[in-house]
Amino acid sequence: MSLDSSPLLAPFRLGDLELKNRVVMAPLTRNRATPGTDAPRELNARYYVQRASAGLLVSEGSQVSREGQGYLWTPGVYTEAQVEGWRKVTGAVHAAGGRIFIQLWHVGRVSHVSLQEGGKAPVAPSAIIARTKTFIEGGFAETSMPRALETEEVKRVVADFGRAAANAKAAGFDGVEIHGANGYLVDQFLRDGSNKREDIYGGSIENRIRFALEVVDAIARVWPSSRIGIRMAPVSPANDIADSNPQALFGALVEKLSERKIGYIHVVEGQIQGPRDYASFDYAALRRAFSGAYIANNGYDRDSAIEAVRDGRADLVAFGRWFISNPDLVERLRRGAELNAFDRATFYGGGEAGYTDYPTFAAAVEPA
Repeated sequence: MSLDSSPLLAPFRLGDLELKNRVVMAPLTRNRATPGTDAPRELNARYYVQRASAGLLVSEGSQVSREGQGYLWTPGVYTEAQVEGWRKVTGAVHAAGGRIFIQLWHVGRVSHVSLQEGGKAPVAPSAIIARTKTFIEGGFAETSMPRALETEEVKRVVADFGRAAANAKAAGFDGVEIHGANGYLVDQFLRDGSNKREDIYGGSIENRIRFALEVVDAIARVWPSSRIGIRMAPVSPANDIADSNPQALFGALVEKLSERKIGYIHVVEGQIQGPRDYASFDYAALRRAFSGAYIANNGYDRDSAIEAVRDGRADLVAFGRWFISNPDLVERLRRGAELNAFDRATFYGGGEAGYTDYPTFAAAVEPA
């Protein structure tokens, strides 16, 4: 099948935004913000501009506060320096004809005391350590024991998301995506494996989805609802996350998100970096229950992405690691061209190597 006639490259209307194709660059943590300020810099702008042919770029996760940081050299969106750094990124992407949303992020318990102000414990719904690792000075390390947020503190964290959303607008983004996946704070509140609270944020599904919905509502006071998305990974155990009934949980969440008319849900279908899993979870049920766009994610290649859009299982398809090594992924998909292999050793931290130096298809075929 020629991709030129494929719906994958057809324009798509996301609320009031016209996207030039249905290819999405997924959020990708790269740990290359400015040391000391966690502000984006010119190197980051170059990276995103190289990939601006995507219908939509979703930025790497950007912490909404110092407390929300879980990895070294990840960008924030809570200081003026960070906003100014992002403004350079969005300006460059827009000049290249691209659209870019920021992913707002609070890692919760997936952090380390060395990353917290004054060496404080990370915060979480409940004081349960995440059996996973984070990235600090010197390399990967086990996460620190968190403390449970007091009920009155939860509103403060919700407000942090609201302020970060306002900062994102000031920085020139086209919209925001809430990081509700991969075992980070929003996900921690959702799951009964990490949320053992006995207040209004714990226990029943209705209570456990409350934090996520309050975050959405805070952002909707700053952005039109159509410019808001949320990422979720219903069955992935990433960062030691689990739930006893994900189908009921995410079904209830998506129903409430649909009522709020947010722009999209961005769904990891299966385990992060694992196979897509349609046996243990009914993703089609989420799509049916949601009034906005459905972005499918997890291990898609050219053929499976074309099929998903053609068959109506997804409106858009997000690619992650292949966008790392193929800045012109859209053109390579169009041509059915071979893809550059990615170098895992350069995923996290460093400079241009493995970040802005991957060749384009045009460069590869140019005569010497």
